[in-house]
Amino acid sequence: MTKRLAVLGAIGACAALLVLYLQPSAQATVPEPTAPVTGNATYFDALGSPYGGCGMPQAELETQDFVALNVFNTPGDGTFYTRPLPASMADKMGLWNNGRNCGRWVQVKIADYCSGTNDGALGQPFCRNGSWASDAYNGGVLNMIVADSCGDANSWCRDDPYHLDLSKPSLNRFVKNGAPLSDLFPNHWNNRHVDWSFIPAPSYSGDIQIGFLSGAQRWWPAIAASRLPNGIHGVEYYADGAWKSAQLNGDMGQSYVIGGTTSGGTQFRIRVRDASDALLFGGREYSFALPEACSAQCGAAYTRATYTTGGASSSASPSRSASVSPSASVSVSPSASRSPSASASASASASASASASAGGCTATVAVTGTWGSGYQAEVTVRNTGGAASTGWTVSFTFAGTQRIASSWNAVATQTGTRVTAANQPYNAVIPAAGSTSWGMVVDGQNQPLTALTCTLR
Repeated sequence: MTKRLAVLGAIGACAALLVLYLQPSAQATVPEPTAPVTGNATYFDALGSPYGGCGMPQAELETQDFVALNVFNTPGDGTFYTRPLPASMADKMGLWNNGRNCGRWVQVKIADYCSGTNDGALGQPFCRNGSWASDAYNGGVLNMIVADSCGDANSWCRDDPYHLDLSKPSLNRFVKNGAPLSDLFPNHWNNRHVDWSFIPAPSYSGDIQIGFLSGAQRWWPAIAASRLPNGIHGVEYYADGAWKSAQLNGDMGQSYVIGGTTSGGTQFRIRVRDASDALLFGGREYSFALPEACSAQCGAAYTRATYTTGGASSSASPSRSASVSPSASVSVSPSASRSPSASASASASASASASASAGGCTATVAVTGTWGSGYQAEVTVRNTGGAASTGWTVSFTFAGTQRIASSWNAVATQTGTRVTAANQPYNAVIPAAGSTSWGMVVDGQNQPLTALTCTLR
């Protein structure tokens, strides 16, 4: 049942964001579920404009399957309390946790159906004058990312600590026994119970993305970090010869206000802490400059920054996280391998899968998820030569009118039906006998690819 708009609407003015920046935030005090939990589920249409509650534009998310977590845990109480909640009000914190669960992945499993009334009335049962029952949709699974907050004054966002608010378009992308549940919404929804748990980013093999927010400039450099292996609990920036903790931008959990390496400078150096409070990749450092488009201040909602890496672990590859099987239980299955949305169909991989081998380079394409209007695929690039590469390129041709909607871990361009994807700076080097991968979401029918080529530099 749709019920709300995103909590954060348009945030463009630097002054408005500065108010958020000056607010203190509490440390994490909310007990997190360590095993799958059961919660009530609702849905909403899209993130706010330009940002969702985590401070990321919807178009920049690594998946369009996303959820919102409750800001407040105040059963029967619809009061709008200060955000972020101070430590003195920790007893009112929901699993949003002042934004500290932003950017984390959850595995969601469809559970029982509600046959009664569900109108969000505070203090009233979620399924009133009816009952819960299992049906053919129980057990459908989808991996989703935390991208928004649910803080409205209704029972959905207040009464159930394990409530999940799901992206409406995702409702028909759940998968059961290898097949998509493409007709779950609207006739079989009426709101559901879901079983869910936090998981590491599925099939993670890349590195983070950094972008400047609207209004950012040298004296107020507000950034957002995304494409994280396990959420984000902090950003540190190097200034005047020392590492300093950046201030969280209100409770937009992926956005921080950093500082230049010198006061008022336009060169920046940061490192990131994940949801376990550990430094990402052993303390990897990211160095970047204020983009030219932001020389006065950033006018766009999001301006991506190009970075270089350094520090003690700069040459270490990011460890691949445990991934999940969409047809399995909600617990993590370390042997499975899925792309970020994990809306996979076991029988679909044969259709658009392809492989090519030439000049010490092998490329294989496997479909990892399908839905009515498109599909998702992962491309593995393997170095079969005797020396490390300094770069790579994969090209192929679509069979019809397909278009790439988004991609990750590669710079993909499309001209007509021909697609060329080149490495990102962080995955250019593939050691001999090593491999890397990139992924894409495709609008259009799942058909076999042709003229697949792979080259190394």
